[in-house]
Amino acid sequence: MATVPATADTTLSQDWAAEVRRLAESRDAVILAHNYQRPEIQDVADHTGDSLALSRLAAEVDAGTIVFCGVHFMAETAKILSPEKTVLLPDLAAGCSLADTVTAEDVRAWRAEHPGAVVVAYVNTSAAVKAETDICCTSSNAADVVRSIPEDREVLFLPDQFLGAHVKRVTGRENIHVWMGECHVHAGIDGHTLRERVAAEPDAELYVHPECGCATSALYLVGSGAVPQDRVKVLSTGGMLSAAEASTAEKVLIATETGMLHQLRAANPVTDFEPVNPRAECHYMKMITAEKLLATLRDGTGEIRVDDGTAAKARRSVERMVAIGTPSRGGE
Repeated sequence: MATVPATADTTLSQDWAAEVRRLAESRDAVILAHNYQRPEIQDVADHTGDSLALSRLAAEVDAGTIVFCGVHFMAETAKILSPEKTVLLPDLAAGCSLADTVTAEDVRAWRAEHPGAVVVAYVNTSAAVKAETDICCTSSNAADVVRSIPEDREVLFLPDQFLGAHVKRVTGRENIHVWMGECHVHAGIDGHTLRERVAAEPDAELYVHPECGCATSALYLVGSGAVPQDRVKVLSTGGMLSAAEASTAEKVLIATETGMLHQLRAANPVTDFEPVNPRAECHYMKMITAEKLLATLRDGTGEIRVDDGTAAKARRSVERMVAIGTPSRGGE
């Protein structure tokens, strides 16, 4: 039996990796891993990235089975875009605190309060919620999606309050109503923590994910002159990766889930990438373990199912977003 790595700090077992690859080939499976997954899961995956990019890739590959190492809504999105394929999630209990802040019933009730409004949903939502919305967005194209909506139409933006505030700020639109949801991990990277780290590392650059509770504080630091504008970037995870590849900075502080550091350090081993909050870890993401991945490949457990009606309506919301323009590398 293959040796399973016990933790993210354990040297990856070559036997385990070889068994994962053997089982994936025998199952005609491609392994996709989100940027926030454990390092050993990222390293053994065929592709690593943000959820939407991976879901779109899942639709393009020839494999008949998709093993999605992420959380439930991500695997659902892959199934929505690849209805003919088998999609497996190594732990069906791997949820998302942000996606859980809004239900399909909530969307219907909110829409009833604002007749004629356009509902924009962040991709970090369930299939049922996507099916009740008009168009989806990622953190990298949310502003463009909102700009595509006539200015006289109200916009209902859900579910992330910090991304919604960011979009409202950069578009200058006052008729955007924002759902008060949050990712518990990103919300925990707050302005106080950010200001302390910036004060301790005055020469470091700063990459901030727009879901973070500190995004407004980062822009305030720029506006007050405490941090030069060219050293602060509000970026999606893919945007962070692109910036990291091009960076010549000695140190960069990262305001997002700590799993992202693995990709950034691999992309640029010269720059020192450090978390703004080292405790910003998503326990849902870390529910996908080496042992569970092996079990899913061996036994075919964790199949994702989305009923045809819900999938068809949710797919339209995603396709409307894509029609506006292909999301840049790294949608989240």
